[in-house]
Amino acid sequence: MQTEIKSLPVDHIQSSNTNVHSQPLKEATGMPDRPIKWHKSYYSFTGFKDPDEDLEHASKVETTLMSWLGSNGKSAVKKLKNSLPLRNELDRLKDELSDLLQLSDIRWQRGWGVAHRCSQLHSLGRLAQQNLEPLQNAKGCTIVFTDRSGMSALGHVMLGTMDVHHHWTRLFERLPSYFDLQRRLVALEDQISSLLGGIQVVYIEELQPALTLDEYYSLLDTFCNQLLKSRVPFHPQSLSGLQMILNSDRYTPSLHELGHFNIPALSDPANLQYFMRTKAQEARENMKRKEKLKVIENELIQASTKKFSLEKLYKEPSISSTQMVDCCKRLLEQSLPYLHGMHLCISHFYSVMQDGDLCIPWNWKGEVVK
Repeated sequence: MQTEIKSLPVDHIQSSNTNVHSQPLKEATGMPDRPIKWHKSYYSFTGFKDPDEDLEHASKVETTLMSWLGSNGKSAVKKLKNSLPLRNELDRLKDELSDLLQLSDIRWQRGWGVAHRCSQLHSLGRLAQQNLEPLQNAKGCTIVFTDRSGMSALGHVMLGTMDVHHHWTRLFERLPSYFDLQRRLVALEDQISSLLGGIQVVYIEELQPALTLDEYYSLLDTFCNQLLKSRVPFHPQSLSGLQMILNSDRYTPSLHELGHFNIPALSDPANLQYFMRTKAQEARENMKRKEKLKVIENELIQASTKKFSLEKLYKEPSISSTQMVDCCKRLLEQSLPYLHGMHLCISHFYSVMQDGDLCIPWNWKGEVVK
């Protein structure tokens, strides 16, 4: 029995022993086998750095506008300078195609770079050379390069950038039928307006999901049928001068700070009547404030553009007028030589775009006065 015990392997005991004694060594060299949360007294006793303290300190040091511009201004200037030939090419192509097809405008739904936009215009130009006749149906329209082809709720011609010329051609050929649907949609909006006391039905691109004309018509039709079935009376023209947007969600009606009503397509007409009647005066006051705010916003954009000699000052669609006004007022209090000749976009984050546009958050932080 004693012989068997002696013959037992003891490697695992030696291995365990080694690990026990080597663990402090590994910790001392900063290379533990796995992350370990040590008590702060450990760092006080050993003198080692507490990584959590470093992280906490880093999170408290916020990026300021001046420091970010100082770090990124030169690279933005270089990118902007390199993009100027393509920017000029983009303007030329846009003007030529707008004149050729007699378009109202050409836009892009997403923030593609200048090179990408030029490529899209070249593609449309080649299609016009190959088969001009269908494209002439777009006379007076706005063309928007986006993710899918069709007609938008606002009546813009959408060209999907992943589609081939064949798909675009079919769309241009179908435009007369879209124009017919557009006329029916306007008639439907007018009918809803007459059923709801003269309120104007609007589609606000920045605040609503991107819908095609077919999708928006279906939404309006559903809502109109609800109203016709209920026969809830609204006093004629009692809501004249007010606006509403229609949503496909099932939430309750609400009043937006800009003065328009947010109305779910499946609203109960009786509850809707009470809500809109009791909120009508507040809606009118909000709309007046919106109009004043828009004037102030435009004045501040012009003043900021002039003071900093900006080539362009604009905002992302998700930035409200209130946020833009706040941002511009604070910018005008600063001295920002880095902005001279730049394209400045008011956004929610800091970024230098590939063509040199500077993006800054609307609620940027200034230097801390000590």
